[in-house]
Order: sequence, then structure tokens, then C-alpha cells
Amino acid sequence: MIRFFKFPFGRFADLRMSRFFTSLASLAVAASATTVLPVSAQAQTTQNTQDKQPAATNDKDAPVNVSAEQMTGRPDRQINLDRDVEVVRGETTIKSDKAEYRIIKDEVEATGHVWMKRLQDRYTGDKAVMNMDSGKGYVTNPTYLFGKNGGRGNAEKIDFLSDDQALVTQGTYSTCEALDPDWYIRASTLDLDSGRDVGTMHSGLVYFKGVPILGAPLMSFPLSGERKSGVLPPTFGVTSTGGAELTVPYYFNIAPNRDLTLYPRYIARRGLMLGADARYLGETYSGETKVEGIQDRVTGTGRYSLSTLHSQTLAPNLKFAWNVNKASDNDYPSDFSQSVATSSQRLLLRDVSLTYTGTYWNAAGHVTKYQLLQDVNSPIQKPYDRLPQLTLTAARQDVGGFDLNFASEFARFSNTYTTGTSTGSDMVGGDRMYATPSISYPIIRPGYFITPKATLDATTYRLNNVAAGAPTSLTRVVPTYSLDAGMTFERETNFFGRDMTQTLEPRLFYVRTPYRDQSQYPNFDSGLADFNFAQIFSENRFVGHDRISDANQITGALVSRFIEENGLERLRAAIGQRFYISDPKVTLDGTTSTISGSKSDLLLSLGGQITNKLSLDNTVQYSETLRQMVRSTFGGRWQPAPKKVLNLTYRLDRTNSSGLLKQFDVSGQWPISQRWYAVSRINYSIPDKTVAEGLLGMEYQADCWVFRLVAQRIPTSSSKASTSFFIQLELNGFSKIGSNPMDALKSSIPGYQIINKPDDITRY
Repeated sequence: MIRFFKFPFGRFADLRMSRFFTSLASLAVAASATTVLPVSAQAQTTQNTQDKQPAATNDKDAPVNVSAEQMTGRPDRQINLDRDVEVVRGETTIKSDKAEYRIIKDEVEATGHVWMKRLQDRYTGDKAVMNMDSGKGYVTNPTYLFGKNGGRGNAEKIDFLSDDQALVTQGTYSTCEALDPDWYIRASTLDLDSGRDVGTMHSGLVYFKGVPILGAPLMSFPLSGERKSGVLPPTFGVTSTGGAELTVPYYFNIAPNRDLTLYPRYIARRGLMLGADARYLGETYSGETKVEGIQDRVTGTGRYSLSTLHSQTLAPNLKFAWNVNKASDNDYPSDFSQSVATSSQRLLLRDVSLTYTGTYWNAAGHVTKYQLLQDVNSPIQKPYDRLPQLTLTAARQDVGGFDLNFASEFARFSNTYTTGTSTGSDMVGGDRMYATPSISYPIIRPGYFITPKATLDATTYRLNNVAAGAPTSLTRVVPTYSLDAGMTFERETNFFGRDMTQTLEPRLFYVRTPYRDQSQYPNFDSGLADFNFAQIFSENRFVGHDRISDANQITGALVSRFIEENGLERLRAAIGQRFYISDPKVTLDGTTSTISGSKSDLLLSLGGQITNKLSLDNTVQYSETLRQMVRSTFGGRWQPAPKKVLNLTYRLDRTNSSGLLKQFDVSGQWPISQRWYAVSRINYSIPDKTVAEGLLGMEYQADCWVFRLVAQRIPTSSSKASTSFFIQLELNGFSKIGSNPMDALKSSIPGYQIINKPDDITRY
């Protein structure tokens, strides 16, 4: 369908309309005659009408609107348009000096100062041919701009294969807005698929500041940050354990819910590592498996690691999962990992589970083992394997005002070692089964609460590999009674010039558990709980289930908060202490209890979001007997604006198993000029007079790229440390070239913000 624009009425309007109807009459008499159509101005009346209509869509059935200062031809075959030509159909617009519209083919050929809009994209060129129905065509000597991501460039020719696909010949691509971009791709061909958001470069070079920095026969890149298949830009870096490293990943976007990354990684001192990372996600399942291996030139052995996660819903409320990890040797994480969390990892979990969840209950079965990566200079004991572990828990609230809870478990514990081809154990093993029902009656009223509670622990053991004369069967039944009560007082006040609500919250917690001799009981999974504000309001001072502490004690605490109307806690101050009516006697190893005296250490806490820029977090465990701080943390964060943050923390721990811990931790991100940002972190051990962990780097933000240079030192064992160097050039909207320091920056600097992302101003 062809729609001609209406002619504006004005001077010579009668003459023009007369010539128009005369031309139509001559066309009707002799269809083969070439007739000069009347001169018309640009159709302002039609444009004004269109401005009031909804935005056009790419509708194949939409009419074609044409306008020009002069039109000639046959309306049933071809129209020749001259001067100020405009052809519009849906979301495609072509403007040029001249054009031919071939009606039967539904094709436009435009020449001279061609300007074209297709959906969100813009093109200019010398000549354009476009099939308005199929979207196929081409533009010669074009420049282009993608509206979706700002990508732009020029070429000898662009062929439009469909509405979504284009082939750029001898072209460039960049996301820089400048006429002379800081970086760009130059390739023999560029396949641009906006439907899949993928660009593919063939025989191309990446130029930065006019210098080629990367070349590849084939490389793909995202057009809008979406996933895409293809060769990813290489990453490279330097570590003290492996020397120079180069990784060239290949990414397979198998399906919207599946992908695979292959990453050959060359390590100068050690050789070629091959790795693969597969991920999948379905409506009822998800998982990830990562495997890598190397023939290490340093050790002369084959080394590898495996990590696999899976979770699946087999039926309503029934879930199956596994988490399996394995390494070839003790030093694998420290030699090949590049983060603190993985490089210092010493226990690798292997767990398979099946869980069923009912309305008020939950049943689970686990098979759990561990691989111990031992540090010979600081050895630890391997945890017990549980083969199997079966649990059943249930809870029901407000049954006639009562809360009912039940927890039970059966577990078979073993701890074996392997020497050569033989496997054995010199540790006590066996079965443990317990049931722990509890009942409480919460009384909650405005301004106060009172919760009496009674718990009964019944545990039985069947042991093996015990010492001569030691019992193989043990049973323990222990009741526990507790009473938890607190009050909340409120008043309106003013804090730093802001209206606040101040609270005063006293709380008392009484626990009574009779003593049971547990000196002959094994210790499969118990340890002394960390002493903090959460723990002092628990019935048992041990974690795990092999020790139930006797107790006859009262815990008292007082908390005061300053809270804004929006719920933000500006300041929180707390003090708490436990008072022993009788000294606890139960210990972990059967020796004399370390608790003596009538009260515990004093706990103090002060923190909160003091101002929009300053937050504090301070806790102190103070021994009144020793008249000194046992443990303390003093921390503060100053964040006056986006991408400006300074953190300072002091830690003291006299209970640390490795000796006195006394550290300063300073980190921050700060602009030192308009475009340069400094990033750093120093964790300094005062007793050792050494930097336990450190990071130092610089970031530069340009309009369309970011450069990062970061060095990081991380401990990998009690006597070893690894230093890594990260060099990364991020080309906005294209890719990141080099080694990625982002995980190191985010984990080392609390409050760190990516400099080429929009400012997060919600907190300021």
C-alpha cells in the first residue's frame, strides 16, 4: 500500500490540485505513460498528524509513506523521488537526495546523503538499497550508530541480512563517542546480530590509542552485555608461584539455561592447564561443575581439582543435592588459586543429601566426607565423616499459646586415614542418636516479653575403636529450663539535629541445666562457642551435640538504640554479662573447667550509621579478673560520596589458637584526580611486624574505557604467601582485556564501587 502525503494549502494551491487530478486522469487513460507528478513541499500536515499517533512499530503490513519535492513515475510500478526524499514504513525511515521506490519488489534505492533509521539504529552513506518487507539490503561507505548500546563505526559496506543481522565489510566498531575514538576494532568482516546481542570479528585487530594491542582470526563480543558464544578476550597476569600466565577462554552459550566455558591457561613455570566450567539451570534443577588439570613441571606430577554442585527437586517438597570437591594434593589451592578464600582452603567438602519438607516438619539424609589439605607447619585434625547422617525436625507455633519444637538425629561417625594402599583409623568412631523436644510459652505484650522454656536432651552412643576398658555404650538424658524476659522503653529525642526514637531495652535470661559427667564421651563435632552477644543468650555454651554444659546462671544485658522514622538505626549501644550461680563443670576434653569466678567477661558494643557518611562498629570483650581486653574490634567507615570510602579496623584476640592476634586493617578507594582512583588495603600484624595481607592499585576512568593496575599479596599457608599482579583494560561495551582484579577489590575493600558504573547515591 502506498500513501501519498497531503499537500499543504496556500499560495498556488488551486493550480497544484488541478494539475494533480489531471495527472491522475492521464495515468488512468494510459498506464504506460510517464507522468510528472505535482511539486509538493514537505508534508507538514501529515507529520503533525503522525506526531499525535502512537509510536510506529516494525509492522510488515504498515503502509509506505513517501515524500519529496518532486515525484515522477508510475504509482503501480515505480516512483522516482527527487530532493528532500523521505520514505517511511513502521520503524524504518530513509532520507536521501534521490530515491527510487520499486513498488512490486517493495524496494527502495536511495542515493546522495543517505540517512537511514532501522528500529533504534542509525546509518549514513552514499547509497542504500532496502527491501522494506524483508529488511534485507545494504549501504555503501556507511557510518552507523547502535541505539541499544552506543556502538558505532564506519565501513566500506554494510549488508543487512534481516532486521536483526548485519554484515560489516572492512569496518570498524567502538563505543567511544568521539570522532577519533580511543579504541576501536578494525576487521575484514564484522557479523552483528542484535537479536542475539552478539558481534563476531573475523581477521581483526583491536586498536587502543592508535596502537594494535590484540589480534585474533575470530573473536566474539557482546553488543548489549548479554551472553554470547565465541572466543573471549584473553586474560593475562603474573603470580609469584607460577610466573606469567595467559588464559584464552572459549564460551559456549549452549542454551538460555546452559553454558560451557573452556579455558586453557598457560603458566610459565608450570606448563599448560586445561579447565572447563559448565553451568545449567532448569525449572526444577540447577548446578555447576568445574574441573581443571595440569602436568606440573615444578613437581613433575599430574595435578587437578574438581568442584561440582547440583540441586534438584525430584517431587513436591522432595529435594536432592550434592556438593563434591576434590584436589590432587595439599598444595593445589595455594599454588593455583588467586583469592584468599580458595588459596587458604584446607577442608574440601563432599556431601550428598536428600531432603523432604512437610508443613511442620523436615527430614533429611546426608552422606558427608572431607578431604583434608594439610599444612605441615600448622596441622589440624580432620573432621569426622558422617556416613550417613539422618535428621528429623519439627516445629509448631501457638498451639494453645505454646510453641513446640523437636529435633533428632542419627549419625555414624568415622575418621580414617590412608597410607599407601591401606586404610585405617586410630580414633574413636561409632553411632550417635539423639532426640531433643522442647516446649515454650511466649508471653509477648507491648513493651515486654516473657518466655519460659523446657528442653529435654536424650542421647545414646554405640562406639567402636575405644581404649581398653572404656565403655562402648553411653546414654545421656539432660533437662534444661530457661526463662527469657525483656522490656522496651521508648522516648522521642534529638540526635545530631535529627528527630529520633530512643529505646532502652533491658533483658534477663536464666538457664538451669543439671550436671552430667561426660568425661568418657567422644567428641565428634563439639567445640566451645564463640563468646558474643548472640551466644550469651543460648542454653549451651558448646556447639555440636557431644557436650551439654551444666548451667545455673543469669545473663543480663542492656541495649539502647537511636532510630529514625524510616527505621534506620543511627546508634546502638549495648552491655552484657553472664553471672554464674554455680561454676560449670563440663569440659570438652575431660580436664578441669576453665571457668572460675562468679561472672563472665564483660561484653560492650557501640556502633551504627552515625551520619550519612560515617558508620562505626566496635565490640569489646573485657576481663574484669585480668583487667584487660580479651578480644576487641574497633572499626569505622567514612564514605562521604560515591566511589570515596575509607575503612579502618583494629582487631585484638588473646584467645587465638595460633597466638596473640593484633592487627590493623586499613583499606579504601579514593579519587586522586579527576580520572585517577587509588585503591589499597593493608592488613598489618603487630606481633609479627609484617603485612599479613595487602593490596595496592590504581584505576583510570576514561569516557569509554577503564584501566586497572593492582598488586595483591595473600597468605596461602602458615608460612607461605603468594603475590599476584592484575593488569586490565576494560573497553566499555566490548570486553575486558587482561586479568580481572574485581573479586580482589570487592572482597578487600568494603564499600568499593565500580568506577564505570552509575553512582549509588541512595546512601548519601
